Amino acid sequence: MKRLFLLFTTLIAFTALQAQWVNNAASNTFLANTSADACEVYLGTDPVSGDIYVQWSQFVSSGGWGMKVQRLNSEGVPQWSADGLTPCAQHTMASWSQGFAMAVTTDNAVVSCFSNENGQSIAVKINADGTFAWGNAGITLFGGMGGSRTELLAGEDGGVWAMATDLTNTYLCYIEANGTTNPTITISDSDGKMCTFGLMVPAPNGNVFVVYEKEQWATSYFYEKDVRVVGYSKDGTQISDDIQLMAPVIIPGSYIHHVVPDGFGGGYVYIWHAGGTGGTHNTYVFHFDQFGANTINDPNGIPVHSIDPDNLYLDAYATLDPVTHDLIIAYQQTDSYSQSESRVYVNRFNTIGDRLWGEGRLAAEYLGGNHYSNVLVDAFEYGGGFCVIFGEGDGNNEIVKAVGMDDKANQTWATTMSSTSYPRYMCENTTGFREGQNVIAWVNATGSVTGGSGGLYGQNIGWDGTMGDITPPTPPVPCDPPTDFYGFYSFDSQCHWYGVELYWTAPETTPLHYNLYREGFKDVIEIDPEYTSYIEELGAGDYIYKLTAVYDDCESDYALTETGDNYVFITVTGVPENTDEEIVTVTKIYTLSGQMIRNADLEELSKGVYIVQGLTRDGRLVTQKKMVD
Repeated sequence: MKRLFLLFTTLIAFTALQAQWVNNAASNTFLANTSADACEVYLGTDPVSGDIYVQWSQFVSSGGWGMKVQRLNSEGVPQWSADGLTPCAQHTMASWSQGFAMAVTTDNAVVSCFSNENGQSIAVKINADGTFAWGNAGITLFGGMGGSRTELLAGEDGGVWAMATDLTNTYLCYIEANGTTNPTITISDSDGKMCTFGLMVPAPNGNVFVVYEKEQWATSYFYEKDVRVVGYSKDGTQISDDIQLMAPVIIPGSYIHHVVPDGFGGGYVYIWHAGGTGGTHNTYVFHFDQFGANTINDPNGIPVHSIDPDNLYLDAYATLDPVTHDLIIAYQQTDSYSQSESRVYVNRFNTIGDRLWGEGRLAAEYLGGNHYSNVLVDAFEYGGGFCVIFGEGDGNNEIVKAVGMDDKANQTWATTMSSTSYPRYMCENTTGFREGQNVIAWVNATGSVTGGSGGLYGQNIGWDGTMGDITPPTPPVPCDPPTDFYGFYSFDSQCHWYGVELYWTAPETTPLHYNLYREGFKDVIEIDPEYTSYIEELGAGDYIYKLTAVYDDCESDYALTETGDNYVFITVTGVPENTDEEIVTVTKIYTLSGQMIRNADLEELSKGVYIVQGLTRDGRLVTQKKMVD
């Protein structure tokens, strides 16, 4: 559907004395004390309450590298003790970071997953009140296997999918809301290749798709790797074929893929590397559907920009347009010779790999000596545009900026979110837009604005580029399509009239009118919203109809039939066969308004006119209009 509407989300921050998001790019909002080398900042928003969880890693009391977590309400007020809770406090941690994960669950809690010093994968769930739902020590996953690089994906019932790898095999399982673990699933290769770097997206019916890399050594620092996808149910059953998305390519092992759910039960995958066509760094996009099938024919993926030996297109970050279900991807362009030039571009892809904005649209121009980094992008929650957030600096010190763009990638506003230039570790993700605001956070590496080293800071930003006190936008009127669209050939033997009859169910919100599209005719038939049927006299031939509802600011998707098609196909023969032969077996009965009457017998119907589908004595399916006295 198409909608002309802008929206942007806020970022949450608070100070020790003023517990609310500030509108001050020079100071921003203090979140917690940290060490100067703290990093790996993750954010997530509770889908019901709007509370915000933020997790970061630093040296912890157990002597190793662990994580801290804090909960804020939507106004940026901290809900737990100063500087947050320590999910790994009951464990001895390794002296280096092995990668941590965080997921906000649907029952107003947060789960942290990590590996301890012994290489065991641990999951800890913290309720909104700060209590530990699965005990202070959490639960050990995968029978003690795993090792490092944990990942989490929230389920629909308060549980989470958890995943880890020992750099040879990938392990995953579903953890129920009460901490019960389902069977461990192991992804391995019979030829001894490494199955690693897995990421997850939701699959239909509470299942999961795992997108992982199968790789083997090529030369020293380089691997031959391909990207694959496979689906599983909670009980460990494989629900889809293990298919290849990206053909094998020799690239550095540190170049790993990213995944974005497509809103239809599948997902977009993107990865940047210097292999493939031309040997120039570019970002390549793939897609798989709700059955785990690759929908883009090119095994090398679709580059975000045509192969260009003079420039590199890398460091991408993507989001999903909630209306069109297109992928909006932001990335950096830099010259391949000296990598001294820096620009930020955005592009749009659909599920079959069309690069809809050609060579991309410029979001931030080259400024001379400054570089861009930490590019993030988030679609507005009601569609109609998106926001790009990025760091701008000399490679050591940077400020944080944001630009708003409409759904055609035209810039609508620009805001400096943090104007003080200093080294910082930016967040790995944002909260995404909710009720008009988005939140980011970062660690001041040295020389923070409070005068000390370290410190976790944040800022919110609104759909219109404002910060601090943000007024949520008014949700648009739902752009719902009609439903239960069906039709049939109609013949009147007395008047010798023949044509088509079409019926549908109106959406809950009354549209301005319906648009009925008839293939082969240029004109659109406009139908008054008080009607849910259309009858037309036509000559013999084949006809295809599609139907939409039109509102003040949008036109809906096409109405679907009972079988899920978005069109009705009718053959007009000009002969009375479909109406004159007796129906001996009734299969379906409809009212003239298009409502199907289930489990009904003609003799049980009240007085009126009905549309009846059924079988004749010779087994043909026909449709007739019947009068019940």
